[in-house]
Amino acid sequence: MMDGYSMGGGFGGVGMIFWWILLVLVIAAVFKWFIAPEGASKRTQSKTALEILDERYARGEIDDEEYQRRKRELSS
Repeated sequence: MMDGYSMGGGFGGVGMIFWWILLVLVIAAVFKWFIAPEGASKRTQSKTALEILDERYARGEIDDEEYQRRKRELSS
């Protein structure tokens, strides 16, 4: 024993690694919480089908004919 601490006791060895990992995770969570825009997940969930269709058309994922056909289907 050295100064009242045994080999695995206190914050030595695996315990120290655990606390460093925990500290890094807490810092990352706080950083993400501050950086994430407010309501980002709510905005994603509240999109209508027409808004999603408009975005897909704007990105070029669908052509004009497909866009018009799907828009008519959504309107009816």
